[in-house]
Amino acid sequence: MTTDDQPDVMSLPQGDVRLLNSPVAQRLLASTELARVAYVAADGTPRVFPMLFHWTGAEIVLSTFAGARKIGALRARPDIALTIDRASTPPETLLIRGRAEVTDVDGIVPEYVLAQHRYAGPEQGAANVAAVDHPGTRMARIAVRPTWVGVLDFTSRLPGGVSVEEFEHRGRS
Repeated sequence: MTTDDQPDVMSLPQGDVRLLNSPVAQRLLASTELARVAYVAADGTPRVFPMLFHWTGAEIVLSTFAGARKIGALRARPDIALTIDRASTPPETLLIRGRAEVTDVDGIVPEYVLAQHRYAGPEQGAANVAAVDHPGTRMARIAVRPTWVGVLDFTSRLPGGVSVEEFEHRGRS
């Protein structure tokens, strides 16, 4: 516990949405790493798709253009999982589960513009948006409000909830 009777965010159990306030989660949510989005396709098989994202402070917003097959699949089966991770040493990983809420948008999804600017910078981001912002453009806004959050930093938070000592001895009898 911290001195103000608030729990130390890194001591929270995996699954606690307050882990979104951890330094690892905050770094990854502000990063230009891609979100890898897992869902079940219309044919019942799993899919993982890398996507730009925008964190609103309450939702992860993904954008796609009208006609994308994932739109119907997410409406039919809205349960979704995603990961945002940094391939550093040690790696950092944010795991999120939730339900996708898909909204059709005439024109460009506002969070798409924000994501383009964050990933590509203001000038290239504006150019990327201008390249697709034409009369008749339609998109889908996919909002995921986290219901389960996991954080792995491979120093204090490890897969399977094992201790550092247990992790160091993995695979040994």
